Amino acid sequence: MVMQNLTALGIGIISFAIVIGVGTVVLARFGNSVTEANATTTYLNTQLGSSGLAGWTPAIIALAVGMLFLGAFVTTKGSRGF
Repeated sequence: MVMQNLTALGIGIISFAIVIGVGTVVLARFGNSVTEANATTTYLNTQLGSSGLAGWTPAIIALAVGMLFLGAFVTTKGSRGF
């Protein structure tokens, strides 16, 4: 059961990384093609990148893995009758 949850977590993290990567590329291309929107897209690109959303990724991973193991510990402890 824990492996299924870890697999689902891995798929979610990979999807999250793909969304950040595609968003960064799209915003960079859009900012270069429309000169009036360059400042806004540069700001959004920064907020999506390492100083924004992507910077929270390690904390999200650590929290999710910790909650998975905590949940596995609680459910196995309860099933043994302790």
